[in-house]
Amino acid sequence: MRHQKVTAFIRSDQLEKVEKKLLESGVKGMSISTVKGYGEYADYYARDLMIEHERIEILCSEEKAEAIAATIMEAAYTGMEGDGVVAILPVEKLYRIRTKNPLEYK
Repeated sequence: MRHQKVTAFIRSDQLEKVEKKLLESGVKGMSISTVKGYGEYADYYARDLMIEHERIEILCSEEKAEAIAATIMEAAYTGMEGDGVVAILPVEKLYRIRTKNPLEYK
């Protein structure tokens, strides 16, 4: 089975809505962290232009990656600059540390 990693950078005020939609859609695990950065949208009032965003990372089967990305985009959408981005990346290998065995997502 092939694995992928879905990484999204979204507005902090949209996080609760996105989490809820992901849980409702059956996502079994995710990591969320607060990050600073800028891209299309920057805070011109901040000394370093940085804005706080939330980063969501989800490891999943290749078959589920597009649906997860679509769920995130639907829930995080405001139509304004700075809504964020979603990336889908291939995962070469995935191991469970506890067992040291390859991990399979179903």
